[in-house]
Amino acid sequence: MSAATWKYEADILSRGYSVLAGIDEVGRGPLAGPVVAAAVILPGDLAGDWIALIRDSKQLTPLQRETVYPMLQGAAIAIGVGAASSGEIDNIGIVGATRQAMARAVESLELRPDHLLIDALELPAVPIAQTSIIRGDSLSRSIAAASIIAKVTRDRLMAGVFEARYPGYGFAGNKGYWTDDHVAAIERLGPCPVHRRSFAPVRDWVHRVAATLRSPRVGKDSALGAAG
Repeated sequence: MSAATWKYEADILSRGYSVLAGIDEVGRGPLAGPVVAAAVILPGDLAGDWIALIRDSKQLTPLQRETVYPMLQGAAIAIGVGAASSGEIDNIGIVGATRQAMARAVESLELRPDHLLIDALELPAVPIAQTSIIRGDSLSRSIAAASIIAKVTRDRLMAGVFEARYPGYGFAGNKGYWTDDHVAAIERLGPCPVHRRSFAPVRDWVHRVAATLRSPRVGKDSALGAAG
């Protein structure tokens, strides 16, 4: 797969805009953890062999992402990161939470952009001119850079902080995604605080346990146990 290009950025800048931020997110599909978004403002004169690796983060190996990440940190004009928690995802849905994370990423930028290039979505609540691009993380260099920043940030959170805080779920390996081992851990341990209760099979586990607790047999056995 080829690297993302500067084509879309050049077109927008040619219309008179001067500060352009690319925005992307990761973590819409997992059963656990936040959705994380990044906003990245790149200079137009990036140079070096490493820019060939600025592409959709899903097309890169973990080592390639970790290689490009510090290069982007050093070369970008500004980088902002935002997240929406598993609780927010449960409350407002994954699309709403994704927009919230993207808006927070824009808010955290030290330099305010005058145009946003966004992968797939639009941000109606953000009063900045914007362009939505389907598969933008494969086409736009700024969006691709944002996808890498967001992916590395979320993976480090899952593999580091949450793996240590909630052992047994394999977050260092599955990053909260729907793997057989992860689902088996939920069945064995029950969900932890960063699991998304609105996502199956976490939702199914919660409903199943709730139904068991409401059953007459459980109530009778509990009463007998208390009486004994």
